[in-house]
Order: sequence, then structure tokens, then C-alpha cells
Amino acid sequence: MLVPIANTPRDYDWGSTTLLADLEGRRPSGRPEAEIWFGDHEGSPAIVPDGRSLGAWITSEGAGSGAPPRLPYLLKLLAAASPLSIQAHPSKSQAIEGYAREEAAGVPRDAADRTYRDDNHKPELIVAISDTFTALAGLREIDATRRLVAELGPAGNGLATRLEDTDAAAALRNTISWLLSGEAQRDVDGIIAAAAEADSTEFSVELSLIGRLAAAYPGDPGVVVAMLMNLVTLTRGEGVFVPAGVLHAYLEGLGVELMAASDNVLRGGLTPKHIDVGELLRVLDSTPGPAPVVRPEDVGGGISRYPTDISDFALLRVTVEPHRPSWLSLAGVTIAVATEGRVEVRTHRSGDGIELTPGRAVFVTPDEMELHFSGSGQVFVAQPGATTAAPAS
Repeated sequence: MLVPIANTPRDYDWGSTTLLADLEGRRPSGRPEAEIWFGDHEGSPAIVPDGRSLGAWITSEGAGSGAPPRLPYLLKLLAAASPLSIQAHPSKSQAIEGYAREEAAGVPRDAADRTYRDDNHKPELIVAISDTFTALAGLREIDATRRLVAELGPAGNGLATRLEDTDAAAALRNTISWLLSGEAQRDVDGIIAAAAEADSTEFSVELSLIGRLAAAYPGDPGVVVAMLMNLVTLTRGEGVFVPAGVLHAYLEGLGVELMAASDNVLRGGLTPKHIDVGELLRVLDSTPGPAPVVRPEDVGGGISRYPTDISDFALLRVTVEPHRPSWLSLAGVTIAVATEGRVEVRTHRSGDGIELTPGRAVFVTPDEMELHFSGSGQVFVAQPGATTAAPAS
């Protein structure tokens, strides 16, 4: 069965006033539109045509089709005009322990200083559907960061000293702890000021970003934490996969985001919201390395997949050309959202059909084993993970 789903954009301050409206071909609302959620997460559940939430529909109508009581993933359209907070997410075991700890302590689940809203992990993948999408993802190789800090002159001496440890992961962890402790504010202010004056060929783009972040978040230690991170510009169709513990912040652009169904966020700057430094450091993976960029793997028939090896979700991209339909074998409960063109989606078993245009989405019950795509355009398909995507035979 195919069930159309829709939702109202979330109006977070960092959201774009134009990107989602332009995608959907409608007039902008005049307000920030940051995310559209396609799933049953209680924070903003999708709505089916009769007005019920997707979760309520699954409970009353979808159970007979094999739909799980809760979806293991959440699919979103994300439109950023300004930076999101620097953040990391816990592993499954960390989430279980942290959630139980806060429950036992009686911390209200909606409290501003609550860290664990549920007991699940939150690995996530975002794929650019605008021409470019900029993000901070992972901690840069430490030798490169040392070169960047050297460009700051004497103002960077305190930072440089903490990065001298031969154990790169320990050096970065200790540096982040120092920056967020509140004891480094004078150094933070000096580093930000020096970055505004620095002239570097190698790091001109990074220094320009630091200036923009400092203007948006004056005096925020997260501005200097950002200096330790990989700055990456994705082109259309490229993605970033963020597993547990990896620091990241999305900066600007329009993307399709898929994550495990969780709302557990450990913040590390660029936000007025609660920052639990100790808990962030507990979950942080401070191993430096290149940005975790993911590129689609072609599996034939106009279908490509984004490799993540996560059991909660898998993301596929279906590119449909005129007179060249595509068939996709399904592997469980599925949600599809169009990002280009006009694509007719039809099931093999029930024969249900729906036309998807950019921004429109559909829920596919697990008793459907194949989808047929025709027309012209692009559709992203979310399914449970650890599956091998393939065109239907």
C-alpha cells in the first residue's frame, strides 16, 4: 500500500526562507523553514491524508501489512541558511545508560538541561540536493590544524601548546575540554580576533568561516572548536555520514537527511542551548581524520545507494529518465521523497500509484516487495539498513 505523507516545516532560526519553497515550487512563507520530517517521530510526526499522524495510522491500519510499531529511522529535508550547533551523538549503549540515568534522577524529558530524550543512538547521513552543501564534519588531521594555529601568531600559543601531545586524539580531546571549560575565554577571544587579521593561502576558506561564525556567535568557544574540524563542501549528490561520537555542524544548503529515530544531541558550541561538557567528552570520538564524505554507489537501473552499514537505515537514490523506468526491490518499511521532476511511483503487488513532485513523500507498507518508477526526476528512498540495494529483476 502507498500512503501519501506530508508535514509542516520546522521554523528553527537557522532555517532558510527560500530553499524549501523553491524546491516545492511555492511562494516562500516569509519565515525560516529548517526541516520537514517524514516519519513517525513524536517530535513532529508526518500526517496522512485523513489528518492522523503516521504513527496513529500504523497502529490502527498498518499493523496488518507488517509495519513495525515504530519506524527505525527518520527521513528529513533540511534547509540551512546559517550554522546549526556543533554536536555529537551517543552510541546505542551510551544512550541506554544515559537515558536510564536521567530517568532515575527524575529529569523531565522536556527539560532544557535534559541530554537523553530517548534510549537510542543517532547515526545520520545527509546528502546535498542543492548545488553545494557546506558542513563541518570530524576533526581535521592534527598536523594541518597545527599549521592553521601557527597562522594566528602569539594569540594561538595556548591552543598550540595543547595540540603538542604526540597522541593526537588525546591532544584534541584535551583541547576541546579546555575550550569549553569556561577557563579559556580570554584565549578564545584572542584567537577569534587573530583569525580575523590572519592572512593564509592554505587556510583562507577556514579563516573566512571563523569570521562568519564569530559574527553570528560572538565570544562562543564553539567558534574555536570549529577551527579544529574539517570544512567540507559537498556537491549535489554527495553526502556526509556521521557515526556515534563524531563532531559535526551543518552550515548552509539543502539536503536529504536520514538518521536513526532519536533526538539525543550532545552540543559543543554555536548555540545558546544547554551544553553538557562532561557528557560530550564522554561520547566524543576525538580521532582525527578526513571528513566522512560518502558518494553514491551505482547498482544499475538508475539506482544508487549510499554505503553506511547501519542496521537502522539505508538510503537509495533513484534517477528516472523518460522512457527508461526503474524497478526497485524493497527490504522493509519504506519512505520515498522526490527532489526533482515528476515521477510516477507504483507498487507491484497492490498496483497502487502516486505521482511525486519535489518535496512530496509517500510511505510504503512492508508487504510491498517492489516499486516501479517512471517519468523523469529523482527520488530518495529510505529503508531499514544492512540491505543490498538492487534493481528488481
